[in-house]
Amino acid sequence: MILAILTLIFGLALLVWSADRFVDGSASTARYFGMPPLLIGMVIVGFGTSAPEMVVSALASINGNAGIALGNAYGSNIANIALILGISALINPIMIHSTVLRKELPILTFVTLLTVILLEDLKLSRLDAVILLLVFVGLMAWTIFQGLKKKNDTLGQEIEKETTENEMPIKRAMFWLVVGLLLLITSSRILVWSSVEIAKLFNVSDMIIGLTIVAVGTSLPELASSVIAARKGEHDIALGNVLGSNLFNTLAVVGIAGTIHPFAVEPETLSRDITVMGVLTISLFVIGYEFKGSQGRINRLAAMILLLIYVGYTAWLINAVISS
Repeated sequence: MILAILTLIFGLALLVWSADRFVDGSASTARYFGMPPLLIGMVIVGFGTSAPEMVVSALASINGNAGIALGNAYGSNIANIALILGISALINPIMIHSTVLRKELPILTFVTLLTVILLEDLKLSRLDAVILLLVFVGLMAWTIFQGLKKKNDTLGQEIEKETTENEMPIKRAMFWLVVGLLLLITSSRILVWSSVEIAKLFNVSDMIIGLTIVAVGTSLPELASSVIAARKGEHDIALGNVLGSNLFNTLAVVGIAGTIHPFAVEPETLSRDITVMGVLTISLFVIGYEFKGSQGRINRLAAMILLLIYVGYTAWLINAVISS
């Protein structure tokens, strides 16, 4: 048991560190080759911070651990909104300036509804997975096109500032891009193995492990970048990390896992986890969207409510383990 726990801690630490190196290397490489700052923020940084979820769920699907694959994706989405945005907005209330992000709020709501429709039969078929991936590709193309039309978008300005401050030589950037990716894959393998072992030791489903330990662990890159951005007053990066990550998780992460290995979905996943994810997404749309010309804002009261929801959800999961 001690070996599995120590391996889990090591895997999580290596995962977070390698994801950070991968994001820094890929963003600097993209900037060197002339990619627009907004595109770097939406594609490179968005993909990079979601890479842990993507690799972990893909490896879990290959190994037949459907619970970890799905739990990681949906648990990360719940943690992103309730825990990460809650902590970030508690540090510094988040103002929503970017027109791209305001458009992504209703899109995220639509994507969550699509997930409910596809999984209503309690199966993630290969066709369902392909639909998710196609929607993801279409949304990315549309979002990039819309974003690049806005030359003065605040997200692009914030990303340009960040990449300029953290600029590195091209050789070092490409080194960390490759090494970060390799270590990301290695740490994900370690994390999946140790999570399965811990689930067996404590006689709990791998879904619960995926929703809690694995989900929070793979969300640590988003937590770090969002908290740093909130402290600097870079509101659109703080929110953009969460919205981008949730779109990646719901569409790409689940889509890739389902394409590799279609699997059955537990009833609790739909009635409990996706329901909580949906409520949080709608609440984010309500509290953060710009209505009647007012500035969209996630204040400290909303942050406290989000954190309380996460505590309540975690208690719900613990109670489910104790009751079973």
